[in-house]
Amino acid sequence: MTANLQRYFNLPVLLTGVCVSEMAQAHAGGSAGWLHPLSGLDHLLAMLAVGAWSCQMGGRAIWIVPSAFVCCMLLGGLLGFDQVNLPGSEIGVSLSVVLLGLAIGMQKTFAVPVAAIGVGVFGIFHGYAHGYEMPVMDDKFAYAAGFLTTTACLHVIGAVGAVLILKLNTGARMLRGLGFICAAAGAWLLTTL
Repeated sequence: MTANLQRYFNLPVLLTGVCVSEMAQAHAGGSAGWLHPLSGLDHLLAMLAVGAWSCQMGGRAIWIVPSAFVCCMLLGGLLGFDQVNLPGSEIGVSLSVVLLGLAIGMQKTFAVPVAAIGVGVFGIFHGYAHGYEMPVMDDKFAYAAGFLTTTACLHVIGAVGAVLILKLNTGARMLRGLGFICAAAGAWLLTTL
């Protein structure tokens, strides 16, 4: 591995380690918010896909699209904390995996505001799931900080992973293939609801 590639590879590992260790130290226990995004395939795939898709689109999308997801995720989390009824939230979460996977697989690019609004809607569903499932005994602020931090780290890992893949000779084709695999996994998740 070249020095540049090693630097890209170590960055997401370092960021994830720092985020997870900080949240774990401050809020120990299995119900800590940082763990929730890692606890389901639907959340994990969607958050990695947001980072990969934003990287695939390039330009300002690299930071605006994931930021929109995280901000709207906070809004969804607040709705979930208050136990507001959001019909179809589980379908929205699984559908986000399908649509983000298809966007990567088909190399779909949209104007940055359109892409940000789209992932923002997905972020609401994901945040709602995190907030709604929060145990009553946990501190809401710490819990939300935990799942938002882990989400941001997963976006970075998805983006850096896409950068590494795209540097390969057949990288664009590989990334598209991974997008279609993600979409297929999302379709399977929809059938399990």
